[in-house]
Amino acid sequence: MSEPASLAPRHDHVFLGADHHDNERRTWIVIALTTTMMVGEIVAGTLFGSMALVADGWHMSTHAAALLIAALAYRFARRHARDPRFSFGTGKLGDLAAFASALVLALVALFIGWESVMRLVHPVPIVFGQAIAVAVLGLAVNLASAWLLKGEHGHDHGHAHHHDHHDHAHGGSDHDHHHDHQARSGRDHNLQAAYLHVLADAFTSVLAIVALLGGSLYGWVWLDPAMGLVGALVIAHWSFGLLRASGAVLLDTVPDKALAAGIEARLAAEGAEVADLHLWQVGPGHCSAIVSVVATHPKPPAAYKALLAGLPMLSHVTVEVNPRVAAL
Repeated sequence: MSEPASLAPRHDHVFLGADHHDNERRTWIVIALTTTMMVGEIVAGTLFGSMALVADGWHMSTHAAALLIAALAYRFARRHARDPRFSFGTGKLGDLAAFASALVLALVALFIGWESVMRLVHPVPIVFGQAIAVAVLGLAVNLASAWLLKGEHGHDHGHAHHHDHHDHAHGGSDHDHHHDHQARSGRDHNLQAAYLHVLADAFTSVLAIVALLGGSLYGWVWLDPAMGLVGALVIAHWSFGLLRASGAVLLDTVPDKALAAGIEARLAAEGAEVADLHLWQVGPGHCSAIVSVVATHPKPPAAYKALLAGLPMLSHVTVEVNPRVAAL
């Protein structure tokens, strides 16, 4: 049976980020490194009495948990990229994973802050030599992890998959769907969050080393839990930033005001007024738009779609054209 003329040809909605498979592989490698160091720091910090070292270890545990969520999100998104249950694909799973890991980070920040306050009130003896050695090793692992994850940020990849287009009408309005799957300069928020988490982890490692050196050289035992408090504040700050960034994507906020303005400007240049515009992110480097235009002399949807071709990160477009009704 032939397809009804009123329907557009079927097409996929794969909006995964560039280098999706490679990012997943690197994430699993960093998970192995981090988990090993995490166990070492927590055990050593407990044995040697260093709250800063324990705090760094727990921070690494949240990092490992966040990376695990990221890796599982990569795998799920890849396996279900063409699942018709997901109307706009699985590209936003990375942001959902980032939001979940940010909530875990917030809870751990509270735990570290509480433990640090308890250590300020009730100091414990610290074995500085061993604790410093473990903290330095932890910093080395953090830097190695950052190097592994940084590759995604140093270059851009572009690839396009073109599909046939079909204009169709419903209830007097024309609709057109356009797919230009390009991973231009858009970044993978899932991997970017992991990368920033590694940097925050490295920072808390530095704090632990400074605290232990200060206590060893000058007897400033209070510096160790004080640095634990600083680390808790850094984790909380990073968690809040990640919640805002990933939550904005999940709530379909306008990802790029310049892109929205560019859409309106290109259509206005052809005498079409934008009556309604919905713009949201559907995956790393991919945005979707639904545009309703009004024109005195309306053109086919394909004509307006062609005007938007080439706009950065605009991968899925639906155009609705309505004739301008003359005022009585």
